[in-house]
Amino acid sequence: MFVKMIAAIAALALSGMAAHAQGAKPNDAQIAHIAYTAGQIDIQAAELARKQSKSKEVRAFADDMLRDHKAVNQQALALVKKLKVTPEDNDTSRSLSQQAKAKLSELRALKGAAFDKAYAQNEVAYHQTVNSALQTTLIPSAQNPELKGLLTTGLKIFQGHQQHAEHLVQDLGR
Repeated sequence: MFVKMIAAIAALALSGMAAHAQGAKPNDAQIAHIAYTAGQIDIQAAELARKQSKSKEVRAFADDMLRDHKAVNQQALALVKKLKVTPEDNDTSRSLSQQAKAKLSELRALKGAAFDKAYAQNEVAYHQTVNSALQTTLIPSAQNPELKGLLTTGLKIFQGHQQHAEHLVQDLGR
């Protein structure tokens, strides 16, 4: 049930992106803000996992999330500075932030194995949703080739995260 709720929240948060894409495509400034926000959300979840988990595997996964999402976000910030683009806050990024805040509150209330399992399941659901949004909306809508390239590289990294999270869920279930 928890996984379904996580997936529903993530889908709802990113559905604004799909609806936006049906009307007008998000512009590069909006895409940059959405991508950065999504990365920040995973950084916050990983920081929480580093604080709360006692599992060596969960902590190592969280370390990977911190390293990779911080690196991609730093590259994104450098790119928007180079291009002189100001990331534009939008309904999708605001929705992502609000729902992530609620999700983090739920995760903070969990301890031990319950936290580890919920965190890992959340990472699977979150990466599935973000990866889908990158493939179907963000990358196709990006106009700047450098932004498109960064998003494409990020997608490859995040697909690896999804697989890692799926293995973590399996390992925690044993």
